[in-house]
Amino acid sequence: MMRIGLFLLTNIAVLILLSIVLSMLGFSSLDANGVHLNYGDLMVICAVFGFGGSFISLFMSKYMAKRSTGTEIITQARNADEQWLLDTVQDLSNEAGIGMPEVGIFPAQQANAFATGWNRNDALVAVSIGLLQRFRREEIRAVLAHEIGHVANGDMVTLTLIQGVVNTFVMFFARIIGHFVDRVILKNEQGHGIGYFIATIVAEMVLAFFASMIVAWFSRRREYRADDMGAKLAGNYAMIGALQRLKAEYEVPDQMPETLTAFGISSHMKSGLMAALASHPPLDNRIAALQQQA
Repeated sequence: MMRIGLFLLTNIAVLILLSIVLSMLGFSSLDANGVHLNYGDLMVICAVFGFGGSFISLFMSKYMAKRSTGTEIITQARNADEQWLLDTVQDLSNEAGIGMPEVGIFPAQQANAFATGWNRNDALVAVSIGLLQRFRREEIRAVLAHEIGHVANGDMVTLTLIQGVVNTFVMFFARIIGHFVDRVILKNEQGHGIGYFIATIVAEMVLAFFASMIVAWFSRRREYRADDMGAKLAGNYAMIGALQRLKAEYEVPDQMPETLTAFGISSHMKSGLMAALASHPPLDNRIAALQQQA
């Protein structure tokens, strides 16, 4: 709870600072008469806040991931498994052409892994104890290759940029809608009344819902790309085997949690609108894509 509070307070402090800076520079969403929207200034304000929030999350991603998962960074191997893990990540990183990431283990019995970081040469790759205990080494190597693939492809930065663009336009058009409601429907002639703020909030919620489909679509595409990179680094059949092993664990009752970070597997198949909002494609589709390549 304290970690979440710290993250929120940091974001709020930065947003307040950005507000003060923009105000001092003379940016305002309304013209000098307080009647019409200043579209140029409004776009600048929305872009600063839209990209600002995304990049704050990106720069804090390693710290928050370590704290939220309890990841312990391996600075010096204490046993053969940790040494193998370090050596494997080093080999995969060299093959992918990126800097050696930090390597960690977090205390979860579910087969799980993640990669994060703002820089492809300063990333973090972590695996769960459960994955290390139950998966064969060639399967673990494939999981690591998938995560290294995310880093090498620059997925974290690209997703941040896409999220920044989406945030900017959601804020921009929500405020235009709020202004229209305030001026045309509620007949407020100057400044912004309560109707503007209510309409803007509602519009932001609706627009953000549809915009999240764009982000989810890209997220699904990047999983295929990471699978492809994993297949190149660890071997196509090893990558297929790792996905099949995850699917086997998924099919064991009560074995899987609600979601897995490693490959974003959901313990419930999605369809329709939920499928459009899913951040990861179904395992069967990903296995089929790799089998076609093989």
